[in-house]
Amino acid sequence: MCGIVGIFDTHGNRDIDREALRRMNESQHHRGPDEGELYLEKGLGMGHRRLSVIDLATGQQPFLNPARDVALVFNGEIYNYRLLRDELVALGHVFRTKSDTEVVLQSWLAWGPDCVRRLRGMFAFAIWDRSQQTLFLARDHVGVKPMFYSLLPNGLFVFGSELKSIMTFPELSRELNPRAVEDYFAYGYVPEPKTIFNNAYKLSPGHCITLKVGDRAVQPQRWWDLAFRPAPQRPDAEVQEELIERLRETVHSQMESEVPLGAFLSGGVDSSAVVAMMAGDKPVTTCSIGFDDPEFDESEYANQVARRYATVHHGQIVDKDDYGLVDTLAHLYDEPFADSSAIPTYRVCQLARRHVTVALSGDGGDENFAGYRRYRFAMAEHSVRSKLPEAIRKPLFGTLGSLYPKADWAPRMFRAKTTFEALARDLVEGYFHGVSRLTDRQRDQLFSQGFRDDLQGYRAIDVMREHAARAPTDDPLSLIQYLDFKTWLPGDILTKVDRASMAHSLEVRVPLLDHTFCEYAATLPNDLKLRGGEGKYVLKKALEPHLPHDIMYRAKKGFSIPLADWLRGPLRQAVRDGVLGARLLDTGIFNRRYLEQLVSQHESGAADHSVALWSLLMFESFLRVSVAS
Repeated sequence: MCGIVGIFDTHGNRDIDREALRRMNESQHHRGPDEGELYLEKGLGMGHRRLSVIDLATGQQPFLNPARDVALVFNGEIYNYRLLRDELVALGHVFRTKSDTEVVLQSWLAWGPDCVRRLRGMFAFAIWDRSQQTLFLARDHVGVKPMFYSLLPNGLFVFGSELKSIMTFPELSRELNPRAVEDYFAYGYVPEPKTIFNNAYKLSPGHCITLKVGDRAVQPQRWWDLAFRPAPQRPDAEVQEELIERLRETVHSQMESEVPLGAFLSGGVDSSAVVAMMAGDKPVTTCSIGFDDPEFDESEYANQVARRYATVHHGQIVDKDDYGLVDTLAHLYDEPFADSSAIPTYRVCQLARRHVTVALSGDGGDENFAGYRRYRFAMAEHSVRSKLPEAIRKPLFGTLGSLYPKADWAPRMFRAKTTFEALARDLVEGYFHGVSRLTDRQRDQLFSQGFRDDLQGYRAIDVMREHAARAPTDDPLSLIQYLDFKTWLPGDILTKVDRASMAHSLEVRVPLLDHTFCEYAATLPNDLKLRGGEGKYVLKKALEPHLPHDIMYRAKKGFSIPLADWLRGPLRQAVRDGVLGARLLDTGIFNRRYLEQLVSQHESGAADHSVALWSLLMFESFLRVSVAS
């Protein structure tokens, strides 16, 4: 697990500024505190910060072949590297190390760009092949590891593991991308391939870039996608048995390490399943945090699993008023990022790093097996939609939605206005409406007229529309799972964990997002994922012999924190200073009157605007920490 950076001269004839490359590399020191090296030649510079996990003695990077005409910087882990190494040795390749890094380089020499299709793991890497005058970048299947890039006006192509690395170049404008701002206030993050800045981009999951000397355009290409092709129906018991076998295999494939390894244990289904599969002769090290308020604390469920599998468990109780990380998060994420669970995620990574260097996580279970409540809501709404012709449904529910009073304070199932509005839309519109942090109506009020003009008709739903148009399925449940794999999973979940873990030099592996496991889950029929209102149905049934009943069949809390109370209480003045301060208003993006309405209504208790206010607070912090600096 590391940080990588690079500078490539598309003209091919300029010397690379060593000091500029060093600044890029050192901006990511936290990603790899063990070692940091640079490699430069005419027209190319690469840098690497290393967190040593495998082949501690000889895994240094940038890594070059003996002829020194191919150079690699690589961030991640390749779980099938031993099998690939054996295959490459049989083809005549000679290895100097035992590292997965060399396997990636030798795979390029053997198979060229197609090497990515043979890799099983999490990765983002760049390879320079001097003989072909080619720079090749690739990002793993689902986007566990990040990659940012920009083609500067002077013809230099720069890339790095974090946005802050390429933002060390003054030539890269700090001008905000209006469409990314619209996306942020809809999703709570900036979805791939955009970043918050014009002319800076994320390489999307399952994509690669091939650049040759003389190229003046960067054209990412998709090399992998998740296909939803349900297999023939089989007896439930047979599927459950196979699921456990596959789950155990993918977990064990990610347990190789030459440094201490453990797991996060939240007490939820997915992290508990990973720990159950890890359990063996040697006790597993597990880490969890709880809160000093029972309403938000799930630590007893984690303790149940820890006792059952006799893990070496490390728990920590965190003050529920742990709101002091706002500016820290802005520095870590480099972009506005509104998922408040980033705070407890940061804390559990901090705890884990005291005991292990590598931790396995349960992320991905909800996306693979339709575990989120929003899937149930979306399918219930779709069921109603499908019973009424569009010519009747849209005007009927559109009118009801416009007439019915708002009830944002109520649980979603009782917000008739929201439900009516969703029923008036098609599946993608309804799903987008359900997951949006601020609705279309709220964003229209939030933004100034001038900013709305800058958007030129662009709406955040266009992100989902574009993915839906390319989706390899027209099945309703599979489609919304696919949309989450393209937006929520890389943009929120994996970004949150990558930055929080790397802030503490902790490697996090996600076995439930192994691409072979995701491909298998995508073949399961929908009624094995969502049955009778129960999400993750087949996963829970398969795990019944392995986990307590109340771990699997209880209301999901997640890493929730008391946002509404914070913003009315200890953060009240911070909200006023941030949301109503000059920094936000001077951008010209926002409607001051609406900002004042949000603050006053929330303070008085007349409405709960915590989601909108937190999003604004994090945006202001981003401007202060990442733009003003």
